[in-house]
Amino acid sequence: MIMRNNASHQRTPCIVNQTDETREWAMRVVLADDHPIVLGGLRAVLQAEPGVEIVAAAPDGASALAMIRAHEPSMAVLDINMPQLTGLDVLEALEAEGLSTRVVLLTGSASDEQIATAVERGAWGLLLKESALGTLITCLRAVASGQRWLPEELVAPAVRRAAEQRARDVRLERVLTAREYQIARLIAQGLSNKHISRQLSISEGTVKIHLHNMYEKLGALNRTSLAMLVQNAQGPRRTYAG
Repeated sequence: MIMRNNASHQRTPCIVNQTDETREWAMRVVLADDHPIVLGGLRAVLQAEPGVEIVAAAPDGASALAMIRAHEPSMAVLDINMPQLTGLDVLEALEAEGLSTRVVLLTGSASDEQIATAVERGAWGLLLKESALGTLITCLRAVASGQRWLPEELVAPAVRRAAEQRARDVRLERVLTAREYQIARLIAQGLSNKHISRQLSISEGTVKIHLHNMYEKLGALNRTSLAMLVQNAQGPRRTYAG
């Protein structure tokens, strides 16, 4: 399903038809993926498309950002998860710098939070890598013509769950101090008082004092019930995998 924003800066997508897909289109594209086979495959597929010029291909986010700044392409196709800078980091930098390159994000797996962040930062397209190559071409044509490709069945539930998760995190953080919340999360990860003290560079005695205070604030009986409260607050972490 293709969705777009009527105004270039509007973030809320709506459904549109596909009549513009047959319009003539030309694009200068930067590609970025840390898997050489994927990067090579993307280059080969897009180079075969009329009107597409691959101006650069990058193995990481930092290189991709440098190439986008240097070439100012009309579009960038970026993996979400890359070394040095993620696709989301690159997207944030482009938005901050006011560059007009339209970003399409590809991913083998994406969490609800990543999808929500991509939408918030103005991604023009979002595709799982399991999508057919023909879908990628259709997506790029839509984006080139000014439409956003954000599949409603993928984006809408992810954005909703991410918002619910953020609300749960905020509630817990309002009850606990920043240090208590930090320790509570480490407890939920199964760390002992000794390991927590080493990681945070505080004494075990200080850890025990914070634990006592948290038990009283949250009504927890012990570290096990505390861990369960934190895990329930964090909720299930969904990941879409391709």
